[in-house]
Amino acid sequence: MQAIQITQTGGPEVLTLTQLPDPTPTPGQVSVRIEASGVNFIDTYFREGRYPAQLPYTLGQEAAGTIVALGEGVTGFHVGERVAFNAATGTYAEFALAPTSALLKLPDNISAQQAAAALVQGMTAHYLLHSTFVPQYNDKILIHAGAGGTGLLLIQMAKRFGAHVITTVSTEEKAALAREAGADDVILYTQEDVVERVHQITEGTRLPVVYDSVGKSTFEQSLKCLCPRGTLVLFGGASGAVPPFDLIRLSQMGSLYVTRPTLKDYVATREDLEQRARDVFRWVAEGSLKLRIAHTYPLAEAAQAHRDLESRKTTGKLLLLP
Repeated sequence: MQAIQITQTGGPEVLTLTQLPDPTPTPGQVSVRIEASGVNFIDTYFREGRYPAQLPYTLGQEAAGTIVALGEGVTGFHVGERVAFNAATGTYAEFALAPTSALLKLPDNISAQQAAAALVQGMTAHYLLHSTFVPQYNDKILIHAGAGGTGLLLIQMAKRFGAHVITTVSTEEKAALAREAGADDVILYTQEDVVERVHQITEGTRLPVVYDSVGKSTFEQSLKCLCPRGTLVLFGGASGAVPPFDLIRLSQMGSLYVTRPTLKDYVATREDLEQRARDVFRWVAEGSLKLRIAHTYPLAEAAQAHRDLESRKTTGKLLLLP
């Protein structure tokens, strides 16, 4: 099979199209023929070496496809069944192995591309709003990067709570997408001072929560947008890692809270995994949660997909199609 591997860490240029043997499932695993693999920022962290991996390493953690083989002892799944999964490595490939604990059966009205586009980002938006910090009706909240894949889903889900959504984007094109998703106020951070605009919108009261996937370049802004005892939900680092921070400043800025959540801890039980995926797939199928698949790439163009993702010029979800 063909797969994208790295033998050293670095920029997108280290992604190499490689010929590997087809994988054989061990007990408790299945082999899946990949139809669509999601491209996520966590993949760039492994590529850069920010997250450690044993080299050579096949990238990718999110995919949808069809089961082609079962490992010993597997029950509840069968060959030919359509499934999706995340948190199982090696999805930048024509075939990948997944433990049954991570497998989700796809509803008939969800395509493989929809599943790969919705799974990680949809469940991320779900846990952020339903578990990490739950906005109340009419709460004014800030979502950075509102035209990104997760940002667009966060906006739509936040409107289900009746929140007043403020978001940041870089261009007028992205602003239009954010408004279409339901954003009430859109701040062009390339032209406006984010903190000043938030203070204007809230008439000086500031915000109970900021959802920040950008990290280094937005961290200070996010803190300054919070009201006393407000919460910064830092769930990504698209612009880089946040520098070391003296926690005493949180008390000086109003007894603020900062949390750095990650999806795996919010789908740690089978019940949580199935509930979040079930909600996301149902909303996609009924049309109340709209996906934006911004671009699809053949497997050989994985490096370009990473360049496009890291440029922060893309909108919606990027997929690899083996």
